[in-house]
Amino acid sequence: MKIANIEDLRVAARRRVPRIFFDYLDGGAFSETTMHANIADFDKVHLEQRVLVNIEKRNLATRFLGSDYAMPLMLAPTGFAGMLAHRGEVQAGRAAKAAGIPLCLSTTSICSMEEVRRDSDVDFHFQLYVFKDRGLAELMLERAVKAQAKSLFVTVDATIGGRREKDLRNGFRTSRRPTPGALLDMMTRVRWGLDMLRGPWPLFGNFTDVPGAGKDIMAQALFVGRQLDPTLTWADLAWMRKHWKGPMVIKGILSVEDAQRAVDQGADGIVVSNHGGRQLDGARSSIAVLPEIAKAVGHKTEVLFDGGIRRGSHIVKALALGARACLIGRTYLYGLGAGGQAGVTRALDLLRFEMDVTMALMGVTDVDQLRDDGARYIRNAA
Repeated sequence: MKIANIEDLRVAARRRVPRIFFDYLDGGAFSETTMHANIADFDKVHLEQRVLVNIEKRNLATRFLGSDYAMPLMLAPTGFAGMLAHRGEVQAGRAAKAAGIPLCLSTTSICSMEEVRRDSDVDFHFQLYVFKDRGLAELMLERAVKAQAKSLFVTVDATIGGRREKDLRNGFRTSRRPTPGALLDMMTRVRWGLDMLRGPWPLFGNFTDVPGAGKDIMAQALFVGRQLDPTLTWADLAWMRKHWKGPMVIKGILSVEDAQRAVDQGADGIVVSNHGGRQLDGARSSIAVLPEIAKAVGHKTEVLFDGGIRRGSHIVKALALGARACLIGRTYLYGLGAGGQAGVTRALDLLRFEMDVTMALMGVTDVDQLRDDGARYIRNAA
């Protein structure tokens, strides 16, 4: 099949990846209302066409989080990426490196932070879940420092796990062993299976030496779920500051009040995000809340955006509504599941091309124009 867009990559990934892992990637919480709204609400934002502008030379490069990148884009932290393709996080990191953009690695990555940093040489950032066991969280921070992570992303919207019914049906993250049906499905995904057989069976790379974490991926997933800390509060950010001296980004902000609180706590950036619709179903879409948050704190801190991006035009809209840069999760994971590093590269190429064409037809020649004068380029914003 000719891959023409991100949805084509999604279809290809669904064919190749076992259902238990594809459903984890593709699903959201409860009725998946917020997950679907993340995409659908982009259609409420209209772009302004401008003509007879010299658009011969166009620039997508920009600066965010203290570094220069080829696009205002980052690979978001996503757990279990290495279950979609062999050494998935390393393959994704190499694709990001070639594209001139950074990667933020999840705490629950299959490849360890040291492996990704060493074997992909990508601009590397680290995402942290703050566990009940603060000693374990402190250990992760120490390792991130040694791995030269450029910034720390603290996820704050997952102090308990959202209910994802597709995972419940598949027994994923609720059982210590795959169901017979899941095992049979894995055996029939020949290309995926041969790819995975190139190395030992995947585990959470950041937990291999953690006592009690489990010796297989299902047990480790249960361990991590039980370590989520429902007592986490704003006061804990001060504790993190003692152990992390670099830039800190708060991920999972969905209200002006929380955005302002993050700034007051000294956040170097925030990510407007509802966790891909995987936590609070019924919450507003990320793109719906972005303008008010950017207006409130965009002059005080870097506002990044995450949620529902499937087109280059979505990136354009997010920038015009106040985002400094965007994170993509499912979008690159569909590419990873469809074809490893080459699939991620294809996803990034598609977004780059679509973004470039969209800007050109709007008479925009530089992404900074979108940030500096966003109201000029959009109409009917959600």
